[in-house]
Amino acid sequence: MRGAKSAKWVAGAAIIALAATACGGNDDNADKGKDGGSGKAGGTFRLGITEPVAIDPYNAQESEGILVTDNLFSGLYEPTADGQVVPVLAESKQVSDDGKTWTFKIKAGTKFSNGEVVDAESFIRGWNRVAQKKAASDVAYHMAGIAGFADVQSGKADKMSGLSAPDENTLEVKLSEPDFEFDTKTTHTVFSPVPKVAGDAKNAAYNTAPIGNGPFKMEGKWEHNKKITLVRNDDYGLTKTKLDKVEISILNSQNGTTLEYQGFQSGQFDWARMPTPQLAPAKAKYEPLGEWIAEDTNGMNYLLPITDNGPLKSAKAREAVSYAIDRDAIIKGVFQNMMTKSATILPPVFKDVYTKDLCTSCVKQDKVKAKTLAKEAGLKPGTTIDIGYNTGAGHEEWVQAVAQQLEDVLGVKVKATGKPFAELLSDQQKPSATGAYRFAWGADYPTPDNFLFPLLSTASINKDASGKVTGDNRGRYSNKKFDGLLAKARATKDLAARNVVYKEAEKVAMDDVALIPLWNRTQLRLVNTKKFADVKMDFHENPNLAELSLK
Repeated sequence: MRGAKSAKWVAGAAIIALAATACGGNDDNADKGKDGGSGKAGGTFRLGITEPVAIDPYNAQESEGILVTDNLFSGLYEPTADGQVVPVLAESKQVSDDGKTWTFKIKAGTKFSNGEVVDAESFIRGWNRVAQKKAASDVAYHMAGIAGFADVQSGKADKMSGLSAPDENTLEVKLSEPDFEFDTKTTHTVFSPVPKVAGDAKNAAYNTAPIGNGPFKMEGKWEHNKKITLVRNDDYGLTKTKLDKVEISILNSQNGTTLEYQGFQSGQFDWARMPTPQLAPAKAKYEPLGEWIAEDTNGMNYLLPITDNGPLKSAKAREAVSYAIDRDAIIKGVFQNMMTKSATILPPVFKDVYTKDLCTSCVKQDKVKAKTLAKEAGLKPGTTIDIGYNTGAGHEEWVQAVAQQLEDVLGVKVKATGKPFAELLSDQQKPSATGAYRFAWGADYPTPDNFLFPLLSTASINKDASGKVTGDNRGRYSNKKFDGLLAKARATKDLAARNVVYKEAEKVAMDDVALIPLWNRTQLRLVNTKKFADVKMDFHENPNLAELSLK
């Protein structure tokens, strides 16, 4: 998922969870719902976000949209804050020996907030709704492994042939290729069930007021650029939340983090990010009060180079840019040592896959190598490199620092342009995209595949007829050897053997400098612990709304 994403993982637990959920067989885990908080019921939790791309499961994609969608809907499984995968509506699962057929038993008796029954057909309805060509979903690629997906995406069919319901509470999924981690992927909100009233993906009435089956429901509709209000779903079929209401203010994207911070200081918000220059004073003030959260997360920060067009088309040009960046200086001067340098595509949490300093050009700035590689790549002094970034999220300072370093070391001209997040995402998709973009990624589900496949596989480019990129491989990286290794990993049943293949795939992409790693992701938040108990950062780096409670 793009943007801010997930909470601190206990690495051992993550690996255990991957082994448990990817090896097939039955799954009778008794923890099938979110636990309510340990404190009192009631209260309104308030926070600010910038305008989401979508809150409907068919296209929810960044942390803001996922914050809402994840609380409106409950799927088969969900990721816990520490990276485990636990059942929600899945009472059991079975996978065939060839890894191509999955059978899920769905908990009976739960309903959508409008009273419609949640059954196997509601999952099939939701998944087909996403995959259809007219949906133009940016996150449909998560379903690419399901048989018939390509036909639905192309408009040849309305329904995926791989989905069936042998009975009301049994969902059978046939895949076009083996995937022993498919159940883990269903934790993404794109795999949510939807009621009959949802209609097509471009149903405006439903898009702005989704009817779900989660712990919360909408109060009114999404008032674009103003607010979204959630209230407790008292008919929720699992453990009910103790919180009465969530008031989400939609802030100006030009200075969103500043407004969040000011709102927390004034008592308007109970949760907030901070502008980068305010990190040190905020920590000094709020950490002693127990209102400071600092989590090393499963996310990564990169420069996203456009690899099929413009000055960074060649691997040598991209490597030159990487060598020209002094990550240590930026971490010290801009982030006040609250970030750690990255030299990999995958985050350190994948300890059985992680290869320290895989990106040799990331370890230390080397001006001589940068200049030599730039010359070999035809990256001439005076060449303009565009760098796009989203405003209102504290990126201005470090982007300007990177721009200055590239100009000083390579003699190029850097045009750094800040835009609201939705506009930035749109620019990345355009056929004319060039240069590089500020890019961050955190796992939608806890497996290396969720970095390597969406960001770097050829299938995740997914261009439409106009040349617009509709998948998450916005850099347009394409390498047949890399794609083959990913397919091999998915078809490998044994976890240890699968991890070896993931390491091979990451090295191929890193040798091509398909992404330019910058720093690992540490998320910093302020939280009102005077009023609320059990408040934590969830897997998506959002507050755990369904678990918190009043003190």
